[in-house]
Amino acid sequence: MGVSWKPYEGEPRSTVVGDVRVSEPIEADYFDLERELLVYLPPSYEDSDDTYPIVYMHDGQNLFDRETSYDGEWRVDETMERLAAEGIEAIVVGIPNAGEQRPIEYAPFYDHTEAPDDVNLPDDVEPLGDAHADWLLETVRPAVESTVRVSEVRGVFGSSMGGLISLYSFFRDPEAFAFVGAMSPAVGGPWHEIFEFIEDAGYVDGRVYVDVGGDEFPDDSGRSAAFESGAERLVETLETMGYDERLRYVYDEGATHHESAWADRFPDAIRFLLE
Repeated sequence: MGVSWKPYEGEPRSTVVGDVRVSEPIEADYFDLERELLVYLPPSYEDSDDTYPIVYMHDGQNLFDRETSYDGEWRVDETMERLAAEGIEAIVVGIPNAGEQRPIEYAPFYDHTEAPDDVNLPDDVEPLGDAHADWLLETVRPAVESTVRVSEVRGVFGSSMGGLISLYSFFRDPEAFAFVGAMSPAVGGPWHEIFEFIEDAGYVDGRVYVDVGGDEFPDDSGRSAAFESGAERLVETLETMGYDERLRYVYDEGATHHESAWADRFPDAIRFLLE
């Protein structure tokens, strides 16, 4: 099953640079909704027959355009354009989230007894992380990869709960992805089962990038500390499993839980993952 693409048009104040395209709507049946994918193609793509690594990134509406984001953009297109000058090129697929349903779409697990105040979900809600991971693997990937030239190097990337579902996808489907990036991942609280899941899954042959800010939530020191300790526990778990030079952990002192911080760290993260 392929998908057709059209050029990204955007708004008058759009911040998109480079070759970014928009797909026809693709159905996500676990929510009974359709969404358009975004794809960034490297500068050399049109004039070559080369294949390229591909990165599937969550929260796609925040990656390329300040006008479509809900709290700032990652500047992924600007970063990839600069990295192309270093000889680092990749296709990036932006997968928009489901808006208000994002917390449950990206949750492979949910323990309501540990939910923070801003996660307002019913106690008996059914996590849809597995359904999302299936959709990414069985619908999105073949639709995209039948229409663009990709190599065997695939990765998955996200922040916060997008980081959680990226980690889950990487360890759930060890043959699917060569790397994972998880910025400020939501791995504690109601999603703490990710640690046991990763331990049970075992070592996956690939690169892993994890980071966290030193001031994730300036108005909530307890929650900031929880994100820091969660990232530290994740890294310790991965090191115990045998990850060493294929794991990179970055502690960004003073950085908050925000797209601007993730945008600042993205260039070095993607350099490491695409080495």
